[in-house]
Amino acid sequence: MTKKSASAKKTGTARKASPAGKTASVRKVTPVKKAVATGASVAVEKAAPAKKVAVEAPAGESRTALVRRARRINRELAEVYPYAHPELDFENPFQLLVATVLSAQTTDLRVNQTTPGLFARYPAPEDLAAADPEQVEEILRPCGFFRAKTRSVIGLSKALVEDFGGEVPGRLEDLVKLPGVGRKTAFVVLGNAFGRPGITVDTHFQRLVRRWKWTAETDPDNIEAAVGALFPKSDWTDLSHHVIWHGRRICHARKPACGACPIAPLCPAYGEGETDPEKAKKLLKYEKGGLPGQRLKPPQAYLDAGGRPAPPLGAA
Repeated sequence: MTKKSASAKKTGTARKASPAGKTASVRKVTPVKKAVATGASVAVEKAAPAKKVAVEAPAGESRTALVRRARRINRELAEVYPYAHPELDFENPFQLLVATVLSAQTTDLRVNQTTPGLFARYPAPEDLAAADPEQVEEILRPCGFFRAKTRSVIGLSKALVEDFGGEVPGRLEDLVKLPGVGRKTAFVVLGNAFGRPGITVDTHFQRLVRRWKWTAETDPDNIEAAVGALFPKSDWTDLSHHVIWHGRRICHARKPACGACPIAPLCPAYGEGETDPEKAKKLLKYEKGGLPGQRLKPPQAYLDAGGRPAPPLGAA
């Protein structure tokens, strides 16, 4: 390490050249204690076996260079979001499983505003398995697709009671047999309720890994396999949090805030969004933009870092 780079590391700010030839200042955020992980938005999907996909680097970039760049991006994001956690409120594996199924086609915020009423009335699989579907539908109406989601959560509750003694199983092959549960949902539960690594390929994750040219795959199972091959298995769960948080806060679908992006020098898609720093700052969301996050009861580490909890359902 040169004296100059060592000095930059010491001060916590490194100067890096952007792909556009400009320099971007990357602020190193002091890590805080890791929050207890809890879940992420995923769609209700059919279970499918993971596929082995050949990982090819972008034109002009070697396989080794791709791995190094991908891992460096993850390290940078870990410093920007040291308190990253899945943004679904839950207190046990059953609540996380139900909340993750409900998060299909809606926001984690909307799920978090809805599930307190659901779990207050139906706290255990046995309760939800015996519930009147019409009453559950009324509770879940704000989440959208409430009839299909009612069938899924009642169905998976019945399966838990009948096949697993009312307990959420800790194995992928068991979880994907439950109604409304596929690989993405299963990995959310395994990684955040049981501490078993998995990659959550939601819409944010898909968008960002293609922007970064980690893979050109479009099928979620192929994306999972291709990206997983770039990282140690122990990194998979936190990697998912880092990528999803960055997609929600800075690297948006329609207009990414390139001028406020801490990994701009590493991004081959730099310039697709707003590059002016001041204009880009106005695009930031959640705590990066001074707005509340998606959880009503976020981890203490998130609050200590300046994060704000979301308002309850019906609050002004």
